Amino acid sequence: MAIRQIRVLGDDVLRKKCKEVKEMTPRMHTLVEDMYDTMYEAMGVGLAAPQVGILKRIVVIDTGEEGECVTLVNPVITLKEGEQVGEEGCLSLPGKVAVVKRPDHVICEAFDEDMNPITVEGFGLFARALCHETDHLDGILYPDVAEEPARDVTIEEVE
Repeated sequence: MAIRQIRVLGDDVLRKKCKEVKEMTPRMHTLVEDMYDTMYEAMGVGLAAPQVGILKRIVVIDTGEEGECVTLVNPVITLKEGEQVGEEGCLSLPGKVAVVKRPDHVICEAFDEDMNPITVEGFGLFARALCHETDHLDGILYPDVAEEPARDVTIEEVE
């Protein structure tokens, strides 16, 4: 397991569409482990493979709530309901936040690490994270869908 470099705004890899995962090889399993390590080290709640330079459709999310720690391979959001508006940040845009409107309830179809089909339902922060991370797989960053331009955040605001 290793901490990988998180790519930041300006890196071309963040704007590319990721490729579907056909099979979970030992290398892909290592990638998932590294993504969790990297996400936790950076104190994030989600991380998508392109954020560590890999153009594969894999995301990891852990909001800290029970049942909200998932690995999603080839995720597709199949339902978006309701609305929530709030500040959102990203490990690839350190020190920035913006107000983003997201659905308050989503259903996501994907595969787990063993390529078993799974359905994940999210509300609130988990729904926001599902949308945010799956957007990364298509080269979409939160400022692209924000209600206002991203602004700088002070250390006090982050804490």
